[in-house]
Amino acid sequence: MVAQLQRHPLAAQVAEALLQRIRAGEWPLGHRLPGETTLAARLGVGRSTLREAIRELAGKGVLDSRQGAGVFVTALDVVEDWDAVLRRADVAAVIEARIAIEAEAAGLAAGRRTPADVRGLRRALVARAPAGRSVDDHVDADMAFHRAVIVAAHNEVLVELFDAFVPRVRTAMVHMLRARPLASEEADHGAHAELVDAIARRDVPAAAAASRTHLTALKEALA
Repeated sequence: MVAQLQRHPLAAQVAEALLQRIRAGEWPLGHRLPGETTLAARLGVGRSTLREAIRELAGKGVLDSRQGAGVFVTALDVVEDWDAVLRRADVAAVIEARIAIEAEAAGLAAGRRTPADVRGLRRALVARAPAGRSVDDHVDADMAFHRAVIVAAHNEVLVELFDAFVPRVRTAMVHMLRARPLASEEADHGAHAELVDAIARRDVPAAAAASRTHLTALKEALA
């Protein structure tokens, strides 16, 4: 038991040493690390300690141990927790990321939408129409509309990315609208209607442009 407790901190130190070498470019992305015996000797540790270090970095997505082939570099650094990144990012940066994702998704939706998608978009559009509801309810309806656009793109990765953004964006939108209501709710809703129409008629450039224009205006309003 004592030996095991001593080995874990050492393995963590070895993992950090390997990570530093990867960051420094000693082993590029996709490169195979030296064999276990060679690498352990270079680092001055036992093979069991090296294996623990490799397992730690594999769990963090930096290394991949492939049976019979060796250990390969799959990332050049540890990926920071996604939620932590979003909590730290300012709202403008989040909106810029939304523009990159949603403008592309709108174009994909225009090319891939089904009749059911269009019906869902029109329902979501009606649900977000100005109706004297609370700010929170309006923002929730707006988020549901934008998610319907993403869903119509039929790309589950884009859906996952959008869902990760929602909590950060929702909070910012609620605060903004409470402090500075939209100059024209009708004009804002009209911009969303234009997006639905472009998707419905399968106009890829118009759909992407409508999404980008709306979200760019949102970014400027939040600035």
